[in-house]
Amino acid sequence: MAHKSEDLFDCILMADDRFHVEGYREGFGEGTRQGMIDGRKHGASHGAKLSMEVSFYYGFGITWKCLLQNNTDVKARKRLKVLESLLGLIQKFPHEEPQYEHLQEDMEKVRAKFRQVCSLLNVPTDFSDYVKSGGSGGISF
Repeated sequence: MAHKSEDLFDCILMADDRFHVEGYREGFGEGTRQGMIDGRKHGASHGAKLSMEVSFYYGFGITWKCLLQNNTDVKARKRLKVLESLLGLIQKFPHEEPQYEHLQEDMEKVRAKFRQVCSLLNVPTDFSDYVKSGGSGGISF
């Protein structure tokens, strides 16, 4: 009979440990699921912002290239060369690779080239000056 009472006490004493382990597993599982949901939302949001920025730079570059390509003066040729360099950086950008290791470095190169182009063209370099988000999430130029 002493054997049964020891088992009963062990069961009672070990309940705290058992509940702690079960609670940890449940909490870890729920935290993992919620983390994946939050991570996807965060990634989609930042990916969309980055995509909008790169798309803007590309459209900006194409527009200015069209404006300058028939101009024959030396300054226009230099500007066109730098614009083509910007467009080349953007075209090499890995659009289909979500885990690209050098994303930040390459994006900084694109931004620096954009600033250089803007300096040569004598236009403001602040991206937010060009793109204004409306209340509905639309873009207004």
